Amino acid sequence: MPIVDVQLVCPHGSDDPPAPAQALADALGRVWASPPGRTWVRVQLLSSASYAENGAPVDEAELPAFVTVLHARPPHGDTLAAEVLAVTTAVAECLGRPIERVHVQYAPPGAGR
Repeated sequence: MPIVDVQLVCPHGSDDPPAPAQALADALGRVWASPPGRTWVRVQLLSSASYAENGAPVDEAELPAFVTVLHARPPHGDTLAAEVLAVTTAVAECLGRPIERVHVQYAPPGAGR
Protein backbone atom coordinates (compact mmCIF):
# COMPACT_ATOMS: atom_id res chain seq x y z
CA MET A 1 0.00 0.00 0.00
CA PRO A 2 1.69 3.24 -1.07
CA ILE A 3 1.51 6.21 1.26
CA VAL A 4 2.06 9.46 -0.61
CA ASP A 5 2.76 12.90 0.81
CA VAL A 6 2.18 15.80 -1.56
CA GLN A 7 3.41 19.25 -0.56
CA LEU A 8 2.03 21.95 -2.83
CA VAL A 9 3.49 25.41 -3.04
CA CYS A 10 0.41 27.62 -3.47
CA PRO A 11 -0.02 31.34 -4.05
CA HIS A 12 0.38 33.37 -0.88
CA GLY A 13 -2.97 33.66 0.88
CA SER A 14 -4.52 30.65 -0.86
CA ASP A 15 -6.13 28.10 1.44
CA ASP A 16 -7.38 25.72 -1.24
CA PRO A 17 -5.29 23.18 -3.14
CA PRO A 18 -5.63 23.24 -6.95
CA ALA A 19 -7.14 19.73 -6.73
CA PRO A 20 -8.75 17.90 -3.83
CA ALA A 21 -6.84 15.13 -2.06
CA GLN A 22 -9.40 12.63 -3.37
CA ALA A 23 -8.54 13.50 -6.98
CA LEU A 24 -4.85 12.94 -6.25
CA ALA A 25 -5.57 9.65 -4.44
CA ASP A 26 -7.67 8.43 -7.36
CA ALA A 27 -5.03 9.43 -9.94
CA LEU A 28 -2.22 7.79 -7.97
CA GLY A 29 -4.34 4.73 -7.24
CA ARG A 30 -4.60 4.26 -11.00
CA VAL A 31 -0.80 4.41 -11.29
CA TRP A 32 -0.50 1.39 -9.00
CA ALA A 33 -3.83 -0.21 -9.99
CA SER A 34 -4.63 -0.16 -6.27
CA PRO A 35 -7.88 -1.59 -4.94
CA PRO A 36 -10.08 1.01 -3.19
CA GLY A 37 -8.59 2.24 0.07
CA ARG A 38 -5.06 0.98 -0.66
CA THR A 39 -3.34 4.22 -1.81
CA TRP A 40 -3.19 6.81 0.94
CA VAL A 41 -2.51 10.47 0.12
CA ARG A 42 -1.80 13.38 2.46
CA VAL A 43 -1.75 16.90 1.03
CA GLN A 44 0.00 19.82 2.68
CA LEU A 45 -0.01 23.41 1.42
CA LEU A 46 3.03 25.63 1.58
CA SER A 47 2.56 29.34 0.97
CA SER A 48 4.67 30.78 -1.82
CA ALA A 49 5.84 33.30 0.81
CA SER A 50 7.61 30.34 2.47
CA TYR A 51 9.26 29.06 -0.72
CA ALA A 52 12.14 30.47 -2.77
CA GLU A 53 14.69 29.52 -5.39
CA ASN A 54 18.11 31.10 -5.32
CA GLY A 55 18.60 34.03 -7.65
CA ALA A 56 15.21 33.68 -9.34
CA PRO A 57 11.72 34.81 -8.43
CA VAL A 58 9.13 32.07 -8.99
CA ASP A 59 6.12 32.94 -11.10
CA GLU A 60 2.73 31.72 -9.86
CA ALA A 61 2.42 29.46 -12.92
CA GLU A 62 5.72 27.78 -11.98
CA LEU A 63 4.99 26.86 -8.36
CA PRO A 64 6.29 23.35 -7.63
CA ALA A 65 4.83 20.27 -6.00
CA PHE A 66 6.95 17.89 -3.93
CA VAL A 67 5.89 14.25 -3.74
CA THR A 68 7.26 11.62 -1.36
CA VAL A 69 6.29 7.99 -1.94
CA LEU A 70 6.54 5.36 0.80
CA HIS A 71 6.40 1.70 -0.29
CA ALA A 72 6.99 -1.33 1.91
CA ARG A 73 9.54 -2.33 -0.72
CA PRO A 74 10.27 0.34 -3.34
CA PRO A 75 10.91 -0.77 -6.92
CA HIS A 76 14.38 -0.61 -8.49
CA GLY A 77 15.95 0.03 -11.87
CA ASP A 78 13.69 0.35 -14.90
CA THR A 79 10.59 -0.37 -12.81
CA LEU A 80 11.43 2.56 -10.53
CA ALA A 81 12.10 4.87 -13.49
CA ALA A 82 8.75 3.97 -15.07
CA GLU A 83 6.94 4.48 -11.78
CA VAL A 84 8.56 7.88 -11.17
CA LEU A 85 7.43 9.02 -14.62
CA ALA A 86 3.88 7.72 -14.03
CA VAL A 87 3.63 9.38 -10.59
CA THR A 88 5.08 12.67 -11.89
CA THR A 89 2.69 12.70 -14.85
CA ALA A 90 -0.37 11.82 -12.75
CA VAL A 91 0.33 14.55 -10.19
CA ALA A 92 1.15 17.18 -12.84
CA GLU A 93 -2.05 16.45 -14.77
CA CYS A 94 -4.20 16.39 -11.65
CA LEU A 95 -2.81 19.71 -10.39
CA GLY A 96 -2.49 21.41 -13.76
CA ARG A 97 1.20 22.04 -13.14
CA PRO A 98 4.11 21.62 -15.55
CA ILE A 99 5.61 18.14 -15.27
CA GLU A 100 9.07 19.61 -14.73
CA ARG A 101 7.75 21.36 -11.58
CA VAL A 102 6.66 18.10 -9.91
CA HIS A 103 9.50 16.58 -7.90
CA VAL A 104 9.20 12.95 -6.76
CA GLN A 105 11.34 11.28 -4.13
CA TYR A 106 11.10 7.90 -2.43
CA ALA A 107 11.27 7.31 1.30
CA PRO A 108 13.38 4.42 2.61
CA PRO A 109 11.51 1.08 2.56
CA GLY A 110 8.61 0.95 4.99
CA ALA A 111 8.74 -2.81 5.63
CA GLY A 112 10.03 -3.72 9.07
CA ARG A 113 9.51 -0.31 10.63
